[in-house]
Amino acid sequence: MTRASLVTLQQAFDERRTIYALGNDLPVDPRAIVNIAERVLLHTPSAFNSQSSRLIVLFDEQHKQLWDITENKLRQEVGDGDFSSSKQKMDSFRAGAGTVLFFEDEEVVKSLQDKLALYADKFPIWAQQTSAMHQYAMWTELRTLEVGASLQHYNPLIDKDVAAAFSVPDHWELVAQMPFGSIVEPAGEKTYQPLNERMKVFGLND
Repeated sequence: MTRASLVTLQQAFDERRTIYALGNDLPVDPRAIVNIAERVLLHTPSAFNSQSSRLIVLFDEQHKQLWDITENKLRQEVGDGDFSSSKQKMDSFRAGAGTVLFFEDEEVVKSLQDKLALYADKFPIWAQQTSAMHQYAMWTELRTLEVGASLQHYNPLIDKDVAAAFSVPDHWELVAQMPFGSIVEPAGEKTYQPLNERMKVFGLND
């Protein structure tokens, strides 16, 4: 790895933030997003090399359809209650250029449970950890392209409708949704808890 690429990676770690104010004017060709998704799937580690993560990348009308589905399901839940805050969120996600859907393949997880019974109760946990690594890798990669994103969790509320709309196999479990797009407004200032309260180091000679 060259120093230039290392700096880029470090900057992406430092600058990755939750961006809610999204636009659909991507600074890169949409195919670049697909390329990132492919690379994330190929190179993100997974427990026992299970490769259980699955992605669906939505653009344009299909992207908007996802957030229409989500809004409709939320309205059913809220009923006559105040929907203004949720409506604002749905509009901000819809205004983006696309969404990445993250899934875990339950058939893969079940297969590992059957083969390695000693760890059977751990494989669902490890699958969620695997998905989290894919989510973070995707988010960080998007930041290197100056593409903003956030991570959302409207599952399981939208699972059935999403499966029907986008031909999702029954054994794919929806884990998270990542709307992305151009950065209309940057994230606000972030505060940090003291590192000495969050980390310990042993055995390092001065």
